[in-house]
Amino acid sequence: MARVIATGSAHGVGAGIAVGLDELLSQRLAARSLVLAASRKVVASQAGIKSSRFRGRGVDYVESRIYQPGDDIRSMDWRVTARSGRPHTKVFQEERERSVLLVMDHNPSMHFGTRVRFKSVQAARAAALVAWSAVRGGDRVGAVGFGNGVNGEVRPAGGPRGALHCLRALVEWDGIARSVGDAPAPLSEGLERTRRLARPGSLIILLTDGFSADVAAEAPLARLAAHGEVRVLLMTDVLELSPPPRGRYAVAVGNQRRWFDFGDNHHDSAWTDAFRRRRALLAEQARRLGVALLPLDTRDDLTRRMAPLGLALATHRNVG
Repeated sequence: MARVIATGSAHGVGAGIAVGLDELLSQRLAARSLVLAASRKVVASQAGIKSSRFRGRGVDYVESRIYQPGDDIRSMDWRVTARSGRPHTKVFQEERERSVLLVMDHNPSMHFGTRVRFKSVQAARAAALVAWSAVRGGDRVGAVGFGNGVNGEVRPAGGPRGALHCLRALVEWDGIARSVGDAPAPLSEGLERTRRLARPGSLIILLTDGFSADVAAEAPLARLAAHGEVRVLLMTDVLELSPPPRGRYAVAVGNQRRWFDFGDNHHDSAWTDAFRRRRALLAEQARRLGVALLPLDTRDDLTRRMAPLGLALATHRNVG
């Protein structure tokens, strides 16, 4: 018997298919139980006031010192250089308040799901949870969207208003991506735009299924990891990890329907291998750069699944 098991690149709007603002707003309550928010309470009273040990391009000038190889040419102190006759650079002290950037992949493959919701919807819910947790801990939050006609950016801002700006953008970008259809963009494009927006010490949360990874993405990913911290939430669907029970299935892609036969070992292996290969490049790049990667299924309970991520972030912040 034939069965319809999935839809992809849908243009309709429904629960689990489209990103809704109410669902993202509800993550504010869930953020309270995430370890990230709980741990940040320890230092919340100091956020925005206490300076960090990290030095880079921030807002507070500290001193000028002799130029050293590798210094940013934009930080040259020309007045001191002219007076002393020796090249000097300005040193800035970074704000304690950190920027958290949510990098959202809106490529067509994200609009797929066979359990509970699409990967795109689960990614937006996870982004909302991080956003609420970040502003609750005194951080600023911003967002970058790429793929399928999305080229949006939200500059980091603090407080509930900062989170709301991001959430509204996520809803808007999801609508654009679903209406455009099939206009993929490589991961490198999104990361290059993120690199221009990120400041030293920023926390970058990349939400993607990894299918958009390209060779050119490794360079901006390395630069982001060198000047801040990068975490990847790798979106998955159970049908990509293991084939369904034997049978003939229809997959709806927009207005088209394609048929797949399962139950043959060769075909079943080819099915799962195809998805694994599409994620292999990003997994390898993350491994080489020491970037943490957390798989997130469309069925997962976000608070429980993302607890290790929150714990790691909180530990980082408390020792910073």
